[in-house]
Amino acid sequence: MKNNKILSLIGLATKAGKTVSGEFSTEKSVKTGKGLLVIVAEDASENTKKKFRNMCSFYEVPISFLSDKESLGRAMGKEYRACLAVQDENFAKAIMKEV
Repeated sequence: MKNNKILSLIGLATKAGKTVSGEFSTEKSVKTGKGLLVIVAEDASENTKKKFRNMCSFYEVPISFLSDKESLGRAMGKEYRACLAVQDENFAKAIMKEV
């Protein structure tokens, strides 16, 4: 049930234009300091998980592994999404509270 709440928060953040998705955009968001929370799908490749785990620990950005690529994509109104970054402080806090 918690997963649904998180996915709906991601959907709201996306509608508000406060998320970026895809590997390149997520990475850019974290490195420029705009990404406040990174979410990676649990069924993403080990390489992707390792890359974002290392990057997030270096840039001190919280990271969460949840759901699957299809659900993350559906929550954002897009195709499959392996990773996304939340760029709004309030959405990031609300999602972290649910995780």
